[in-house]
Amino acid sequence: MVVKNNVLYDAALVPNLGAEFYLGKNFSLYGEWMYAWWDNDARHRYWRVYGGDLGVRWWFGKKANDKPLTGHHLGIYGGILTFDFENGDTGYLGGKPGGTLWDRWLMNAGIEYGYSLPIAKRLNIDFSIGLGYLGGNYIKYYPFDNDYYFDKEYKMRYFGPTKVEIALVWLIGKGNTNIRKGGEK
Repeated sequence: MVVKNNVLYDAALVPNLGAEFYLGKNFSLYGEWMYAWWDNDARHRYWRVYGGDLGVRWWFGKKANDKPLTGHHLGIYGGILTFDFENGDTGYLGGKPGGTLWDRWLMNAGIEYGYSLPIAKRLNIDFSIGLGYLGGNYIKYYPFDNDYYFDKEYKMRYFGPTKVEIALVWLIGKGNTNIRKGGEK
């Protein structure tokens, strides 16, 4: 098992956490969640985003055969996302407020490739990129006199990169350590 954190989300002020479980035969299952709810209501400034992914990975290559959750991996993933971004004049709200559970989110799905590299005894760094689809509704709105006015509802249908990750990965569990060259001292 590993616990991980995407440092690219951290750089964007979006705290996040993930976990990945090795299933055996070079397969793993992971889940990730992010949540940021920053606002300055008096100035109409919002940076709100939350959502997550679930995915399955297949690990391959020499490193993956030597140590689980290390080396090259291919995977599939799917997830949900909502957001509220406003910088004082125009805002964008992901999902449909008051809609059904499925209307409140944008949804994504795709395929990914990555490589996990050992950097310390219990620490890896994982580089991943995913290509896929992101779709759903979002609303453009304007703040005015302490209220919000919806301009229009738009449909998002995006094909392309939907996931970029540089993750710090902590190896958890007895014996789940990276082997150093030359053996233990």
